[in-house]
Amino acid sequence: MSIIFHIDVNSAFLSWTASRRLQEDPASVDLRTIPSIIGGDEKQRHGVVLAKSIPAKRYGIHTGEPVATALRKCPFLTLVPPDHALYRTRSRELMTLLHTYTSDIEQVSIDECYLFYTPISYRFSSPEAAARQIADEVRNTLGFTVNVGIAENKLLAKMASDFEKPDRVHTLYQDEIPVKMWPLSVHELFMVGRKSASRLEELGIHTIGELAHSDRAFLQTHFKSHGILMWEYANGIDHSAVHSDTTKAKCIGNSTTLASDVSTRSEAFEVLLSLSEEVAARLRKAGQLASTVTVEVKYSDFHTASRQMQTLSPIATTDALYDCACQLFNALWNGSPIRLLGVRTSRLQSEHDPIQLLVRSELSLANDSPSDVSSSFGLPAKMPDLDKQRSLDAAMDQIRQRFGNDAIMRGSHLARPCVPH
Repeated sequence: MSIIFHIDVNSAFLSWTASRRLQEDPASVDLRTIPSIIGGDEKQRHGVVLAKSIPAKRYGIHTGEPVATALRKCPFLTLVPPDHALYRTRSRELMTLLHTYTSDIEQVSIDECYLFYTPISYRFSSPEAAARQIADEVRNTLGFTVNVGIAENKLLAKMASDFEKPDRVHTLYQDEIPVKMWPLSVHELFMVGRKSASRLEELGIHTIGELAHSDRAFLQTHFKSHGILMWEYANGIDHSAVHSDTTKAKCIGNSTTLASDVSTRSEAFEVLLSLSEEVAARLRKAGQLASTVTVEVKYSDFHTASRQMQTLSPIATTDALYDCACQLFNALWNGSPIRLLGVRTSRLQSEHDPIQLLVRSELSLANDSPSDVSSSFGLPAKMPDLDKQRSLDAAMDQIRQRFGNDAIMRGSHLARPCVPH
């Protein structure tokens, strides 16, 4: 069964403005907690509402209505003009964070995207746990909140993300449609506009459930092809796929919050190997090579530190990436218990571009001299043959693609208990 997430920023423009203001002045009022809107000109009082706070919504203020109308509903409404440069920056930050989980992401607007969960499902105990981790990381790292809808297709995932807000995770599986979706007004169904909803109500169809049980031919007579689309959506039918564009990704990485704190180097290296395997596989799937490797550590006290290194020869093999990750970890770790580990690659280029062959002397830690982790921590004293590494990785990729991620694993993973993801 395929699972898709729809991730939607809560009141994006307002949230992004509010979080920036709080960063600049922690004592300032959070716009999300008072009646406020983004849009228009406070002095001339013209324009439309681009985003609204939840308190503003209680006054009946709607996105898209004239600012003058909103001010009549709430005379003490706080108006803030839009800052589109800020919104683009925050959107990029969100997508960069989400790409540390997977490259299977389809961004559909500045503040929402679909994420294909199925390929990374083995890393989490449940889709709900994964969605909650993503939402928590967005809030804790970026300072704003998202809703995550979980479903078997894009339509239902989007419908689920529109349920109760903010900072919520909702499911809408096929067997939940009668209880969670059919009682809703036809106005709530995706792709049903105001005019279509009003026309449906004139025809005696008020809920999504009534629309789902309507005669297709009857709907086609009144709405032509759009009538069929509305009927399909009311029944939860949607076959569209998540169309990711990995070639535009500026970085590919992965991180994992550990079930229990890691306190030894050998445990950390095992986690780094698992992360390196997945990141390298994603690089190869995207046809990309990386010239920068970054390792992130979050300690049990939530303090975060990171270190990066440049590779003069771009890489995409697991062993080369793992070697870099271990060197970075050795230079970075202060000995404290670790809550989270992450491996990220950047400065990506096409695998078809000409490259130099990688040799160990070409690796250099940013702002640090290389550490000899080979002799101290069991890493190979000599880099294996590059062609053999590529052949091994390609074979493992094919086996996992055909038989699943657990079909084959490195012997080092069997030497110690598995690290939870």
